Amino acid sequence: MSNAHLIQKPRPETADVLVIGAGASGSVAVRELVQQGFSVVCLEQGDWTPATEFTGDKPEWELSRQKQWHPNPNVRQNPSDYSVNTDDSDVNPLMFNAVGGSTILYAAHWCRALPSDFQVRTQDGVADDWPFSYEDLLPFYQEIERDMAVSGLAGNTAYPDGGGYPLPPLPIGKYGHKAASGMDKLGWHWWPGNNSIASKAVGHRAQCLRYGACLTGCPAGAKASTDLTHWPYALELGAHLVTGARVSEVTVNAEGLATGANYVDREGNEQHQKAKVVVLAGNGIGTPRLLLLSKSSAHPDGLANSSGLVGKRLMMHPYAAVVGTYEDELESWLGPAGQSIESMEFYETDASRGFVRGAKWNVMPTGGPLGMRAGYGGRPIEESFGVNFHRNVKTVLGKSFEWGIIAEDLPDENNQIVLDSINVDSDGIPIPELHYKSSENTSRLIDFHVDRAVEAHEAAGATTISVTKLMRDCGWHLLGTARMGDDSSTSVVDQFGRAHDCPNLYVIDGSVFVTSSGVNPTATIMANALRSMRHLAETHTDQKTAN
Repeated sequence: MSNAHLIQKPRPETADVLVIGAGASGSVAVRELVQQGFSVVCLEQGDWTPATEFTGDKPEWELSRQKQWHPNPNVRQNPSDYSVNTDDSDVNPLMFNAVGGSTILYAAHWCRALPSDFQVRTQDGVADDWPFSYEDLLPFYQEIERDMAVSGLAGNTAYPDGGGYPLPPLPIGKYGHKAASGMDKLGWHWWPGNNSIASKAVGHRAQCLRYGACLTGCPAGAKASTDLTHWPYALELGAHLVTGARVSEVTVNAEGLATGANYVDREGNEQHQKAKVVVLAGNGIGTPRLLLLSKSSAHPDGLANSSGLVGKRLMMHPYAAVVGTYEDELESWLGPAGQSIESMEFYETDASRGFVRGAKWNVMPTGGPLGMRAGYGGRPIEESFGVNFHRNVKTVLGKSFEWGIIAEDLPDENNQIVLDSINVDSDGIPIPELHYKSSENTSRLIDFHVDRAVEAHEAAGATTISVTKLMRDCGWHLLGTARMGDDSSTSVVDQFGRAHDCPNLYVIDGSVFVTSSGVNPTATIMANALRSMRHLAETHTDQKTAN
């Protein structure tokens, strides 16, 4: 990408809207608001990540996943990263700070939540209903899918409208066909996976070259990361982006209204950006961290926290992996690393199973010699190197695939983000401390789904099957820590992300989720952000501000 887009006019002293975070939701906010004529400044603690830095087309690709492109910031330790205290967590959080945020490294599975996901209390008597429905979000799903040029096949029977996508589906490959054969024998639902990866050239994005390196950034530019899909247009329209800006506090006036944000630049200087409206678009960890850091006389327990729910109800989608090895050559080193096929066969609640809710399944390739999980770690060193490495290459390379299980995670106030009382980041700001335990319901759910995935591999003819019931490095989906709702005593923001306690503060990332669903959340995060920001634009004449 050319550096021309980095040339910007002087930013306003007081922005109409300040967006904090340039990832999935922040990108949507900036583009939508600048299109609507607002002056917009965005603060992002990361930087641009040129495609030339990605190693998926280079010999060192799998080795670079061990450190440079590891999804866990505690392992990666880039200057733009902050550590997360995970001493009391079953799962490690995975994220990336950059223009484009975690869309730089995501696998690009593109899944709408199902209608039942918005009515969990009504349907299953647990958790809470969302303050709006699938039908309310549908037009925003469709608009975002066009922006992201999603590849997929219409007619999926799991959805009431069957879906419908701008680009045709990516090839499901030999491993996808093998997985589908097992599902067909069992009479179970499957469908070609939707991915925000270009199946043919579109706009300035190339066609997928099937490197299978999606989880370390796409060197071809085929994957829809928002640095490609949203930021070039936003900057052309006059948005102002400040990279290397680590926000330490949202500032407020005596009435408790947001006035802007303090941040530290990469030279270590403390700066302030004024704004009439502030929009938080960090993630389910970064946003509650910032709200808790932003204490004041008007907000003594943290900004927008009169309910006491900021940081609580963290949901992270526990992930199980069931890998089958076959005698056939399946070319499972081919990409994309997104989902080849998916299944919603066991997605809805069946009380006879002994748990509520369900999970989405997805078939993913197992990658190169070090395996798709090389970047996640957790296996004993002797299983992956030396004599065992050579044996595994001969028996597994190109002959295995993974049924991945994304378990719906129900909200629990004991699963939460708090501020670490001792440890700080490189700018002296307290880091987040994560408390997360997988529930008994989740354990039962995973046990059931793992057993069914084993059956699916057996039906497809697997010769060996290995099971990982909970991958520690699986916390991509950081949800629920500033939940939305109509009642200010039981929620942090309203259905459009506006804070109950601070009417010119909005939260639009995954932290507003009421329940987690059992699917990858990026589509819902971005659609919800678009809905929220369009409402802000439409009602701005009634917007209360401090300036």
